[in-house]
Amino acid sequence: MTGPRIVVIGGGVSGLATAGLLARGGAEVVLVERHPTLGGRAGRVEVAGHTFDAGPTWYLMPEAFAQYFALMGRDVDEELDLVDLDPRYRVLFEGEDPWSAADALDVSADAEENWRRFDALAPGEGEAMRAYAEDARELYRTALDRFLYTTYARPHTVADRSVLRRLPTLAGLLTRSLGRRIASRVRDPRLRQVLGFHAVFLGSSPDRVPALFSLMSHLDLNDGVRYPRGGVHTVVEAIARIAREEGAELRTSAPVSQILVDDAGFATGVTLESGEVIRGDAVVAAADLHHVETALVPERWRTHPEKSWRRRSPGVSTLLVLAEVDGEVPELAHHTLLFTRDWDANFAALSGGTLPPVPASVYVARPGATEAGLSPEGKDALFVLVPFPADASLGADEASRAELVALGRRYLAQVGAWADVPDLAERSTVLQVITPADFAQRFGAWEGGALGLEHTLTQTAVLRPGNVSSKVPNLLYAGASTVPGIGVPLCLVSAELVAKRMLGAVDASPLPTPAPPGFLARSREKGVLGNLARRAQG
Repeated sequence: MTGPRIVVIGGGVSGLATAGLLARGGAEVVLVERHPTLGGRAGRVEVAGHTFDAGPTWYLMPEAFAQYFALMGRDVDEELDLVDLDPRYRVLFEGEDPWSAADALDVSADAEENWRRFDALAPGEGEAMRAYAEDARELYRTALDRFLYTTYARPHTVADRSVLRRLPTLAGLLTRSLGRRIASRVRDPRLRQVLGFHAVFLGSSPDRVPALFSLMSHLDLNDGVRYPRGGVHTVVEAIARIAREEGAELRTSAPVSQILVDDAGFATGVTLESGEVIRGDAVVAAADLHHVETALVPERWRTHPEKSWRRRSPGVSTLLVLAEVDGEVPELAHHTLLFTRDWDANFAALSGGTLPPVPASVYVARPGATEAGLSPEGKDALFVLVPFPADASLGADEASRAELVALGRRYLAQVGAWADVPDLAERSTVLQVITPADFAQRFGAWEGGALGLEHTLTQTAVLRPGNVSSKVPNLLYAGASTVPGIGVPLCLVSAELVAKRMLGAVDASPLPTPAPPGFLARSREKGVLGNLARRAQG
């Protein structure tokens, strides 16, 4: 049987993963990407001989990567060269003097060693951290088994006996904040920060993220932190290569101006800004959801019109500082986190729309600690991420950008002071900054947000925007602002959820692996494909 023709908008992780999976299913897939390169927010920047990941730099949730590559009939360990990091990351805690060397803690690849280190830092807290991590492990397994791989087309299918048994606990975890849960389990403020920093990965703060996301502490405290040699962008390259091998056509420099919808309310393809029309039996929008719904979908057919976004939150943005350093900086690990004593004020500034203070709680990646060859000889490179308010005006003009470059230098000075490298700022050159305005202009990101819709209670799980239009039955969504959420692994899951919508699969389990070539042809009576078949029959 001839497979459906599907147009995918957006060449980021979710778009590429969706294109590859649907092509394996037997669809004729055309992916259109507005930029000349693929990757979206998981892109790569090469400047002055240095290679930087320009977005995600952490490799977490290995099960999601393994599942996607297995669906495609591949082994993740053969497609990626993964390195286990030890230390998993280093933490620098602000001291009495905010411009002197900070107290350092290395989170080891040996979990037992970590409990000892936590106890040495705060006597009695090692066991509390171990218990918290064990609870996180159980929650993580529940999320994988029952929540991440469901489209919520039929929410009751999520609730098996194990979920029903834990329903009171789960309800409490959804209505209570992560910060409150951590505070009830651990006394030491520094260790609370070790448990709470994941909130930034979710576009939020510990006091806004539901306590259910305490499950993320399983990832770094129990499971480990890995690094794909070449950077996270090598994941993008692998997914794109596999998509092409499966027959997907990946077109770059092809910006979309409109999604075409006929009078009956079915998507029929897209129009490019060049005027070219690409016809399709279905459209998958893997670009920023706000941009898709307010700029690409005809007004009559919008599930999420502009007025509905007044009730939503874009979450945090970031200031990314890409810097060259003369000589190496061994005082910084592959991943280093800097935590201020009053980080509540830091987060309050973000939610209030003001710039963070200096010093601030920031994150630094130094991939040269693990992999040589990413920088010229005698040089090192730092990727400094400062959580910023989502404000598309920040960095939008020359004066604002110059201000942010100067601010970036101050954050480099803070990193140097805390890591006991007092001349770091003098040895460093800011090669590039990436601002909230860049996220808005390059990716159509709503309000300049860096990650996708913030994970608050009303923007999590079944309350997060679904992955199919309520008005156009063959228009689907993938990416960080739909289910299941933010991050590279969840964008891979979102591709699988698109396939489940196509098939009409409503269960909570991942698809069996490997996905049989041509699998879409086996289900023409359910889901999106069933709608298309019935439409064709009149």
